[in-house]
Amino acid sequence: MTRRTTTSPDGVTFRDLNGNGVLDPYEDPRLSPAERVADLLPRLSAEEKAGLLFHMITGVGEPGAHDVPGPFGPRTPRDLVTGLHLNHFNVGQLPPVRETVRWQNAMQELAEETPHGIPITFSSDPRHGFTQNIGMALAADALSQWPEPLGLAAIGDPELVQRFADIARQEYLALGLRAALHPQVDLATEPRWARQAQTFGQDRATASVFVTAWLRGMQGEVLGSDGVACTTKHFPGGGPQADGEDPHFPYGREQVYPGGRFDEHLEPFRAAIAAGTSGLMPYYGMPVGLSLDGEPVEEVGFAFNRRILTGLLRQELSFDGVVLSDWGLVTDVEVFGKPFPAKAWGVEHLSPLERVALLLEAGCDQLGGETRTDLVLELLRQGRLTDERLDESVRRVLLVKFQLGLFDDPYVDEDAAGRVVGAAEFRAAGHRAQAEAVTVLRNEGVLPLGKGRRVYVEGVDPGVAAGLGTVVTDPADADVAVVRLAAPHEARDTYFLEAMTHQGSLDFPAAVVDRIVALAARVPVVLDVYLDRPAVLSPFDEVVRALVVDFGASDAALLDALTGRVSPRGRLPVELPRSMAAVRASRPDVPSDTADPLYPHGFGLDLPPTPHGSPVGS
Repeated sequence: MTRRTTTSPDGVTFRDLNGNGVLDPYEDPRLSPAERVADLLPRLSAEEKAGLLFHMITGVGEPGAHDVPGPFGPRTPRDLVTGLHLNHFNVGQLPPVRETVRWQNAMQELAEETPHGIPITFSSDPRHGFTQNIGMALAADALSQWPEPLGLAAIGDPELVQRFADIARQEYLALGLRAALHPQVDLATEPRWARQAQTFGQDRATASVFVTAWLRGMQGEVLGSDGVACTTKHFPGGGPQADGEDPHFPYGREQVYPGGRFDEHLEPFRAAIAAGTSGLMPYYGMPVGLSLDGEPVEEVGFAFNRRILTGLLRQELSFDGVVLSDWGLVTDVEVFGKPFPAKAWGVEHLSPLERVALLLEAGCDQLGGETRTDLVLELLRQGRLTDERLDESVRRVLLVKFQLGLFDDPYVDEDAAGRVVGAAEFRAAGHRAQAEAVTVLRNEGVLPLGKGRRVYVEGVDPGVAAGLGTVVTDPADADVAVVRLAAPHEARDTYFLEAMTHQGSLDFPAAVVDRIVALAARVPVVLDVYLDRPAVLSPFDEVVRALVVDFGASDAALLDALTGRVSPRGRLPVELPRSMAAVRASRPDVPSDTADPLYPHGFGLDLPPTPHGSPVGS
């Protein structure tokens, strides 16, 4: 479906985006993306160029309700698209598929009202797993559901990673999502760090192989009209956070390298660049005590850091794609009644105007989560931003839009979306991967679970558990207990996103430990722990009869693994520390650095053979 479609005198079908009745070179589908960019760029006003430098988050509203403020601010879609000339939007929670498609098509129609009809690029944070944090990742909902990337790392199969990425690509395309704010290839070397679920674990070789497979599945060998442009993050590696704190928040701004492993964290990004990643996103973190080539690196956030973005990324690594900053580096805001200070770490003293100037000077092309086109225009008026520097970023941004084919047809088909998103074969593949990622750490003869048992459950849907036999409500009546827990974290809720961002101690509360120990004294316990980051499992290790971990699994997928209907083949993608004392003594940038870990990186047991029945989830 296209709008403004017409035919030139020589028979070329094209979209007359500027409404002049002429086939201009930038509208000509026969030309290369670079040729089309070269034609469009000098046609644009300063205001249009400034709009291309911003990538805002948005919620999905009523299709065509362009004059109604959206859920993420007082501005209307018309204000943003035709007023500020914004045309990159990171879409949050999605309504039903057809409603999503109708809204996106209506937004593309709105974009045709702009002077040159520049289409909108809709982007997405990860949304195929179990994590629900609107600032970082979204649970699958209507899409096929898979283990988190940490679970794909546990399976350890690059071909499966590429297959997942290809399925994600198909579902994104069907929904009109043409840019992925992932993969995340930070190395998970600090056990307390909150962002591990979307990584490929602690091993640089694994992350390098997997990011290549991911990009092949999402972008293809060469980014084209059937691809999704990926922004690999968080350059140059966000794992080594001081005390494992998250730099979304002021107390977590420091990134440290006491083990001297900066180059190790950089390695997956070298692989991403070699594989053709469309974009890269620098991290919020501020390097402390880091030197490169014998020179200290300025202690400012990576997006503000010219030595990192221009010196290292552009010049040494020869990256010429889009550098998109992480969200909210310029303006202090309040969201849902919580403060969300600008992540201008190391440059907190600068004004918003000076922050934008520094971001562009450092090497950023787009600013995430901001709408301050007025500041770009003021920098132009003052002569602090040259036309040449502005055009450099605009050219990179436009090239991706042309590569994706958005200028030729940005619209999405409702019926096709209904068939593709959450297709049965995609859901089945995701279910199997959830089960395969389950990692068996301890098994004293209780696994695989057989049928016909009397089962007591905690944290498991009794209706699903009924596939094992009879579900009882009193542990004294049970042959076995199956219990599910989630990795612990400290409750915090001062800042926006803080409550959903799991940080702090990896120790389970004493009450939880006491409950499991008491239960294990009455009945054999199979304990499963969901790891969105490591946990100290020592209190349970010699108490329960079987100990397993998962990285995002439904109850049905877990039980398929515990019964052997789908063979669990997970191996730990991160080491599990024995104690918090060992974590505190470890170096944040060094993998496998906790003393005497309870279970080392790569550990996992196979289950004994068992006859395969029908999967619980079938």
